[in-house]
Amino acid sequence: MIDNVNFLSHYILGNEVMLVNVNELATTDHSKFGNGVLKEGETESVRVWMEICNENAGRKVLPFNGMLCADAWIWSKFRDDKNLLQKFREFTDQKFDTRRGYYGKIGDRTVIKNSRIIKDVWIGSDAYIKGANKLKNLTINSSGDAKSQIGEGCELVNGVVGFGCRIFYGVKAVRFMMGSNSQLKYGARLINSFLGDNSTISCCEVLNSLIFPAHEQHHNNSFLCAATVMGQSNMAAGATVGSNHNSRGADGEIIAGRGFWPGLCVSLKHNSKFASFTLIAKGDFPAELNIPIPFSLVSNDVHNDRLLVMPAYWFMYNMYALSRNAGKYQSRDKRVNKDQVIEYDFVAPDSINEVFEALDILEKQTGRAWALKNKKTIKEEQLAKTGAGLLQKKPETVQSLEILAAGFENSNRKTVILKADRGPSLKNWWFITACRN
Repeated sequence: MIDNVNFLSHYILGNEVMLVNVNELATTDHSKFGNGVLKEGETESVRVWMEICNENAGRKVLPFNGMLCADAWIWSKFRDDKNLLQKFREFTDQKFDTRRGYYGKIGDRTVIKNSRIIKDVWIGSDAYIKGANKLKNLTINSSGDAKSQIGEGCELVNGVVGFGCRIFYGVKAVRFMMGSNSQLKYGARLINSFLGDNSTISCCEVLNSLIFPAHEQHHNNSFLCAATVMGQSNMAAGATVGSNHNSRGADGEIIAGRGFWPGLCVSLKHNSKFASFTLIAKGDFPAELNIPIPFSLVSNDVHNDRLLVMPAYWFMYNMYALSRNAGKYQSRDKRVNKDQVIEYDFVAPDSINEVFEALDILEKQTGRAWALKNKKTIKEEQLAKTGAGLLQKKPETVQSLEILAAGFENSNRKTVILKADRGPSLKNWWFITACRN
């Protein structure tokens, strides 16, 4: 059915397609459908790059249909290997034909109605598009088992939409990629960013970020910029992750492991780095952070002007949440084609390796604190052994120590480790120490 379509040019329509009330539906001779390639006769200046991870385009990648978060991560991280970067570029170029004149396609049983401009868009089968303002240079993956939908007021330019995605109510997305079974809604802005599978962003603004699967961000006053977030993450209301321009230097980045959870009204500075399952309490953090201890609670003690870090917070106070989240993300994984296995368990190689490193830090800093209090001189290589003995056999002694961390915050104030006696000695962690030994 084709009814009241003002302009229709160079499209191949599948069976049982419905086009109703569309202003323009056309494909140009240089259509690339959201892929970062060039057609014959085009110059490099027109190539579309996706500037993820920072705002200076220093980690830009070429998007292509079928790209995974892992592809983008490898391409964006190893910037010193020029041969590797050139090969990635060649792989992308070789994936597509450079000849001009490809037609757009609308797959079987797709419905498009009450929309304005659809230009250079490849659309799979069983898609539903209603009330879109502008769709340009896109691939919209859709199938009978994983139907994609685009709703009212949306404007999408230069991107790839994964299978089973839902985009509606005033979304703006430019130079982007969406994994399968993800959502953008309620005025969300996604610009120069990769949103992984099984994720939801609504109401807020996300710029220059690489976000791994199972990310949740639902609040109009939350902001994420120039970040690499490894998934299973949640951005609370008022969180400003990426308060950049905090110096005359170039804009920085934020790198966060799985389970990253900045709480209400958290403000973080570039450059910062967080281990897996870091929970950040409400507060305006005045300096850059480097938190290498996973499963920790980080808080800003304004009254005493110090940074507080509590290791193993989740194990001590909310083990239920860790267990629930692992099952929750698994049940929400509705991808039809699970072409990449996603690890949701909180006890996994990434987090456990960080625990090994964290235990070394706790032991060493405990030994240093004990030596300072008792005015003892202990060789650097013996500090960890001393601290391990105290943590395992004399937790009551550890309780009386002020254990300080070095290098956790880019400032001159104290960083205090709380309840260090409880973290390493938890029964839930016995197997971790056993594995390390």
